[in-house]
Amino acid sequence: MSFSVSRVTENGFSLVKLQDNATNTIITILPEYGALLHSFQIPVNGRHLNIIDSYTSREQVELELDDSFKSSKLSPFVCRVRDGKYTLEEEDFEFANKFTDGNAIHGLLYNRPFRVINEFADESQASVTLRYQFKREDPGYPYEFNCEVRYTLLPRSILQLETIVLNLDSLSIPLADGWHPYFALGGLIDNHELSVSTDSMLEFDNKLIPTATLIPNTTLAEGILIGNQQFDNCFVVKPVAQGPIAVLYNPDNAVFVSFFTNTKYPYIQIYTPPHRKSIAIENLSAAPDCFNNGLGLQMLTPSRSQTFTVWYQAGVAEND
Repeated sequence: MSFSVSRVTENGFSLVKLQDNATNTIITILPEYGALLHSFQIPVNGRHLNIIDSYTSREQVELELDDSFKSSKLSPFVCRVRDGKYTLEEEDFEFANKFTDGNAIHGLLYNRPFRVINEFADESQASVTLRYQFKREDPGYPYEFNCEVRYTLLPRSILQLETIVLNLDSLSIPLADGWHPYFALGGLIDNHELSVSTDSMLEFDNKLIPTATLIPNTTLAEGILIGNQQFDNCFVVKPVAQGPIAVLYNPDNAVFVSFFTNTKYPYIQIYTPPHRKSIAIENLSAAPDCFNNGLGLQMLTPSRSQTFTVWYQAGVAEND
């Protein structure tokens, strides 16, 4: 078959591997640490390039996961919740674990062991579905839900990521979803070009929590050379009928990654780490601190599910 699914062990990691033999594109997923995307490998100049900035060993992921959150699944909230506290229907909640800045950060599933529940491959795709059942494991989120993550590798080096959240609780649950991948297209990001379909960004306070203000911003829509610019900002996505909502491009090797979403991910967070070797481009269903500000927050009723989908397409641009 053109596509295959297999299990491999590398550097102490037990990985699920999706492969398209026609394009020699390889995806690996790390189930035991939040079902994170470990690699997205494409052929570049006769060699594989992993465009995902990932962990090199089990020791590194154990040391750094709760600080860097590379490729983490963000659920049931995204980015930050101010002081790790929120109020819902006149009841106060507070998350047990907080980041060094005092906020709760990046959800509750990033370090949870997901279980593989289905694998499939044929001539047109390879997919794996992973599940974690959250059972009121944090006092700040005393609810029960299933989170399924389905990775599907499609032709033309397209990776589809679906997240399906099913409310198993007797109450409606507050919900936001997102991803936290870092993309590394080779070299430093300073020479990379970035475009995002947006005309506004959220104003943040000094704790990276949104205020009530939207700031007009069309710079990214026009496309920029990243240069020495630093980002830790959340932008409002303008829907695109057919094309990508964002593109990252490295002119040094012509490698690109394009981002496609539906209306379920109306926000995108951009973050440039100090080392400048990669850039985080995070699709979000809601704004940071949505449990308090309500921007994009969903209340999922009992026994109902919600699906969130993003597509990444990677490759080498053809010369004009």
